[in-house]
Amino acid sequence: MLPIMESSPFTLRTRNPRALHAQAPPFASSASSPSPHLRQSVGRTVLGRCGTPLSGASAASGAAGEPLVVTDATFGRDVMGITGRPVLVDCWASWCGPCRMLEPTIKQLAAEAGGRYVVAKLNTDENQRTAAQYRIEGIPTMLLFKDGQLVDKLVGLQPKQAIASRLAALV
Repeated sequence: MLPIMESSPFTLRTRNPRALHAQAPPFASSASSPSPHLRQSVGRTVLGRCGTPLSGASAASGAAGEPLVVTDATFGRDVMGITGRPVLVDCWASWCGPCRMLEPTIKQLAAEAGGRYVVAKLNTDENQRTAAQYRIEGIPTMLLFKDGQLVDKLVGLQPKQAIASRLAALV
């Protein structure tokens, strides 16, 4: 018999493994009734107790101060399509130790952006076309774009101050 996971938001209608049907939780059963986990606050939808604003991912900022994840398919729109602000693209891979060491710095820069610049991340293993186009031969590599043009490239683990000063020069 298959175990039933209690932590799942869905419950099984039957224990028959041949007829597994997921049943949506009660708050999702009607499109007209909103989730009790969401509430309206000053004209915007926010999460329940914590009040975190809900908004779609935006090429301008990423979600809640997080770096924007770009792919081969979205690179043109999310990086090349941004004008008036510099874009920092962190080229990384999950197996790369220095990339993991750089991740907190990239997140801090994204949180501190305040609309002055955009911070994005590109996984080079999953997006090899873009990595090849910009000749990413070693990671981490940070690409700096201004008005759709590559203007600077930093290779290797860099201190936050070095990255921030390059961004500041483009703002």
